[in-house]
Amino acid sequence: MDPQRWGLPEAAGPLPDGARGLVELAFGVSTTASGPLGLPPAPALPPALVDALRGLLGEEHVLEADDVRRLRAGGKSTPDLLRARAGDATDAPDLVVRPADHDDVQAVLDLAVAHRCAVVPFGGGTGVVGGVAGGRTARVAGLTGALSLDLVRLDALLALDEVSMTATLGAGLRGPAAEALLAERGLVLGHYPQSFEHASIGGFAATRSSGQSSAGYGRFDAMVVGLRAATPRGEWRLGVAPASAAGPDLRQVLLGSEGAFGVVTEVTVRVRRAPVASRFAGWRLPDFGAASAAVRELAQSGLLPTVLRVSDEVETAVNLADPAAVGGSGGEGGCLVVAGVEGSARHVEGRSADVAEVLARHGGADLGEAAGEAWRAGRFAGPYLRDALLDVGVLVETLETATFWSGVDGLKEAVTSALTGALGDGTLVLCHVSHVYETGCSLYFTVAAPQGGDPAARWARAKAAACDAIVSAGGTITHHHAVGRDHRPWLRHEIGDVGVGVLRALKAELDPAGVLNPGVLVP
Repeated sequence: MDPQRWGLPEAAGPLPDGARGLVELAFGVSTTASGPLGLPPAPALPPALVDALRGLLGEEHVLEADDVRRLRAGGKSTPDLLRARAGDATDAPDLVVRPADHDDVQAVLDLAVAHRCAVVPFGGGTGVVGGVAGGRTARVAGLTGALSLDLVRLDALLALDEVSMTATLGAGLRGPAAEALLAERGLVLGHYPQSFEHASIGGFAATRSSGQSSAGYGRFDAMVVGLRAATPRGEWRLGVAPASAAGPDLRQVLLGSEGAFGVVTEVTVRVRRAPVASRFAGWRLPDFGAASAAVRELAQSGLLPTVLRVSDEVETAVNLADPAAVGGSGGEGGCLVVAGVEGSARHVEGRSADVAEVLARHGGADLGEAAGEAWRAGRFAGPYLRDALLDVGVLVETLETATFWSGVDGLKEAVTSALTGALGDGTLVLCHVSHVYETGCSLYFTVAAPQGGDPAARWARAKAAACDAIVSAGGTITHHHAVGRDHRPWLRHEIGDVGVGVLRALKAELDPAGVLNPGVLVP
C-alpha cells in the first residue's frame, strides 16, 4: 500500500468522467500536491532490544528501512492520508517486526516490557480511527520507542472442525486469503467489510468489525467462538464451548480491544457451507422513512436477506462512486435499497419473494438484478474514489454510528446538521444503512466539501461536531470502526465513569507497563 493512498496502485485511477462532472458543478476542481514523507529522527531503540529481536526473529524480519516504516505511520482515514500527503510521517514506528507464530509474538512482548518499548499490532493497516500508529504517542509517553508488530506471517488455517463447523485462523490472514482457504473445503466465513480486500482476521476481531453481509452472517464478533492472545502477563486462551455460564464472557475483553489489552494471534470462528445460489436486486422506495420502515419490518419479522442496504435520497441521487449503481434512474428521487439473498436455490427463491413482498407493500419499485449486481461489483471500490476526490481538492470522509429504531430520524438529522454547520456552504452529506437489527440499525455518513486552506483542521472541527451530536442524540460513538484515538474523547459519555474505571483496571492488569498500543481505546 502507498501511505498516501488506499489499496493497490494498479486498482486506483483518476476521477471517473461522470463523477468529475458532479464535482466540478458542486465544488469546482483544483489539484493538490503531495510532499515527501518526512520521518522522525533515526531509530534510537536500546541496542540490546534490537539485537534480541534480530536473534529471535532473524535479520530479515526486523525491518528499519524508511519505506517500510512510512507504511506504518498511520491508517487509512482521511486525516491519515492528508498527513501523508503533507509529508508528515512523524508517527512512524522505530522498527517493524514480523513474528512467525504465537510464541514469537509472546517473546516480542516480553522483550518490549523488559525494555519499556511500545508495541502496536498491525494487520492490514486499514484502520480509520487512529489505532494503527504509535510512534509519536510512545515518545510522548516516555517509552523508549515503538515497534510495529506486523502479523502478516500468521497466515495459516490452523484447524478445521467440520463436525462443529469451526475454523481456527491465524490473525494475519487477510480476508480474501481466509475465504480462499475455506473455499477449498466448500466453506465460507461471510465477512465482507469494505476493507475486506486488505484487512486481517485479527483486525476484524480487535475492532469488532461488521461486514456488508451482516444481515445474513452476523457481525464478526458474533462469528467468534474462541481466541488466543499474547499479553504482557502471558498467553490467554478463551472459548471452550459454544456457550457458557462460567461468569462474564471474557472473549469480549479481547473483541474490540484494539491491541490495548493483548495481541490476538489466533481466532476460532464458526463457518458455513458456501452458498450455491444468490440474487441481488435493487429497489426504489419513495423516501428514507418508507425505506426504514420496510427494512425494520424485515428485521423484526425474521425475513432478513443476506445483504440489506438503504441509501438515503442524497446518496441515491449523487452516488459518488457510480451513478449506474442506482439502476440508471437517479433523477427520479427516492431511496435505493439493495437486497441480496444467498444460500440454496430454494432459500434464495423463497426469501427473495418474501423480501419483495415487504418492499413492494412499502411502496417499493423493483429495479431488477442489474442494480443489485452493480452495487455488488463495486462494493469495495469506494475508498479509491476518495483518493481521486482528494486529488482534485474535495474533502471526503466517512463516519458511522447506530441507534434504536425510535431514534433513527433524530440521530440522522442531528449528525447531518452538525456536519453541514461545521463545513459550511457546498457540503454534501450522504447517509446509508448497511447493518440492521431487530431493535435498530447503523447510520453510515459520507461527507464531501471543499478542502479549503487547512482540510485536516476543517475535518477535525466537523468530526468533533458530529461526535457531539451523536452523543447528544443517544447514538453510539462507533458501530464498527472502533474507538482508536479519534473517538476516545467521547467514550466516557457512552460507558460512564464506572465503565472507564473497568477499562483502566483491565489495562493495569493485562498491560501494567503500558506498552500495548498506548493512547488507544482507554480514556
